[in-house]
Amino acid sequence: MNDTLLDIASLGGHSMGTTWQVKLAVARTRDLHPLHAGIQAQLDAVVAQMSTWESGSDIARFNRADAGHWQALPPLFDTVVQCALDIARRSGGAFDPTVGPLVAVWGFGAQAQARRVPDAQTLAATRARCGWQRLRHEPGRLYQPGGLELDLSAIAKGFGVDQIVHWLRQQDVHAALVEVGGELHGYGRKPDGQPWRVLVESAPEDDARATHPPRVLTLDDRAVATSGDRWHHFEQDGAQFSHTLDPRSGAPVARAAAAVTVVALDAMHADAWATALTVMGVETGLAFARAHGLAARFVTRGAQGIDEHLSPAFAQLLGDDAAGAA
Repeated sequence: MNDTLLDIASLGGHSMGTTWQVKLAVARTRDLHPLHAGIQAQLDAVVAQMSTWESGSDIARFNRADAGHWQALPPLFDTVVQCALDIARRSGGAFDPTVGPLVAVWGFGAQAQARRVPDAQTLAATRARCGWQRLRHEPGRLYQPGGLELDLSAIAKGFGVDQIVHWLRQQDVHAALVEVGGELHGYGRKPDGQPWRVLVESAPEDDARATHPPRVLTLDDRAVATSGDRWHHFEQDGAQFSHTLDPRSGAPVARAAAAVTVVALDAMHADAWATALTVMGVETGLAFARAHGLAARFVTRGAQGIDEHLSPAFAQLLGDDAAGAA
């Protein structure tokens, strides 16, 4: 196909409690309605299997299941569970897909209770219901030991991005920038031959106080995800509590980074690792990223303003041109 016949089309919609947007290079004459419907269908399938907000989802049925029940997992769900357990092991439990009850008792998530610091007895009882080590997974099925509740919200959005990318490739869309709730994947070349470039953001108020230059990433078949404290938190007795829970302590992450951004080959891994590194904290998380070759950027708030800390793998991805995003 002659490149002069290609345009960048923009499609968008809603899913997973957020918005999605896709920019794609397609022929000017191509009907976009089937592409829009297909993208939405990919996200709908993830929601039907992995949303704790939907009572009829596969994950909701697992969470309600009696002790001793083996539940068959559809392929998408099975893929995400395998990845979640792998990252739980590799992160030493900083990422834990069974943290749902803890999230709820601190006032977040689909089953949120009142936003307040739980008493010690309630917290101890809730922690006893969690723990990724209690999950027994075999290919295509998952064992419910009793009272265990999966929560894949820290990985499912990224997986949704990957599903869209996979489906678009099957539709002979050779270049696209896919974004779901801030998680992105770009592949292929735009009609002008350039790759997709995106601005790495924290929060508007933080970016305004930052002393470092704007950071622009080239997404040449790469994905990027950001975790941070600006989306959900509450205050009690003068202290702020983040929605990011440390599964190992049962409490919100103390002094959480303003933002942690991870670049990976797929958005599922980028999404989960951004959460895991946020839980680890800047010093431990940055050391872990260095040791494991993860491309990670930490943005922290200090007395002197906004600081950033880059792993070597992330620094290598930053081009000299920091001018604007596509």
